[in-house]
Amino acid sequence: MSEAQSPFRSWNGVKSFEFVDGVRLHAIGGEQVLLCRVSYEPGKKVPLHSHSDTEQVMLILDGEVDMAIEGEWRRLRTGDVVVVNRGLSHELVSEDGVTFMEALSPVPLDHVPDRERDLVLGADGGAHHVER
Repeated sequence: MSEAQSPFRSWNGVKSFEFVDGVRLHAIGGEQVLLCRVSYEPGKKVPLHSHSDTEQVMLILDGEVDMAIEGEWRRLRTGDVVVVNRGLSHELVSEDGVTFMEALSPVPLDHVPDRERDLVLGADGGAHHVER
């Protein structure tokens, strides 16, 4: 089995992708779900947006982030989990920096830095992935 076909991957030695200014991620996905490790530099934010086709689940690994979903603000800390159903507007800002894992389904291709390296595709070849 070639490296590109192997289901085993590593982020070790792979430079993270700058998704927006000061917000970097690593990603790995399959046919139905994308897993990302996301890090915010201190003072950085992701502005108000929504994912019309994708649901997002986040687990805070380190640090804190203030997050609004549909205008309701919460401070999320290490160990907190949040579910953002598709279509809900949300924004995030971290004063001191934060690292979290997020799972997104179906796979939003705008979160995939390198489709050859970061996707493990099966029989349907990613037919359910979504462009943004």
